[in-house]
Amino acid sequence: MLIKIDFNSSEAIYMQLRNQIIMGIAMEDIREGDELPSVRQLADHIGINMHTVNKAYNVLRQEGIIQLDRRRGAVICIDVDRLQALEDMKEQLRILLAKGSCKRITKEEVHELVDEIYAEYGCSRGE
Repeated sequence: MLIKIDFNSSEAIYMQLRNQIIMGIAMEDIREGDELPSVRQLADHIGINMHTVNKAYNVLRQEGIIQLDRRRGAVICIDVDRLQALEDMKEQLRILLAKGSCKRITKEEVHELVDEIYAEYGCSRGE
């Protein structure tokens, strides 16, 4: 698993880590049932504090992306509650689309972006 952290970014490191793991799942680099490195291993590998990795793993657990198991550690376990996921996405999109509207981004441009992003995932699941 390749994790790229931008230490100069204004985005919190734990959120960058969270997002990298989510992107890894979407790109199918990480799959259901895969074990993530231990908190200590990942912190040492990236060169960050263990508490930062722990925070990222806890956010992923709360979002239904991983389960934390005492024996196996952090395991990819996607929560299949599709209706809740759609509702959550709708709320997040509502704000993003409002921001885009303020910048005069058209619906057609948004659709092109969505198509472009889904194409990056191979889209076998998204079509």
